[in-house]
Amino acid sequence: MPKLIVELRGGEERELNGEAGLSVMEVIREGGIDEILALCGGNCSCATCHVHVDPTFFGMLKAMSEDENDLLESTSERTEYSRLSCQVQFGPALDGLKIKIAEED
Repeated sequence: MPKLIVELRGGEERELNGEAGLSVMEVIREGGIDEILALCGGNCSCATCHVHVDPTFFGMLKAMSEDENDLLESTSERTEYSRLSCQVQFGPALDGLKIKIAEED
């Protein structure tokens, strides 16, 4: 099973096994991490699942939609490596993906 490495807001890292086909948000929530609110449930209508993707993996991700980009524009914590975790599909190609949970706005 592919691994997802999650850096929590306090700096602690956790390694999770992720099922292919789930979003990164779903892997995080199923892994028992509650720092991501995901208020919209993964429908790309809020920015409460904002993460920063390790630059090594960022170019491997599917392009960001206009809706995702617009939502990320509303957050003060946006960086060039920001994504909404609900919009990143996890699987074997992303084995070892490292993300950091963004600070809350």
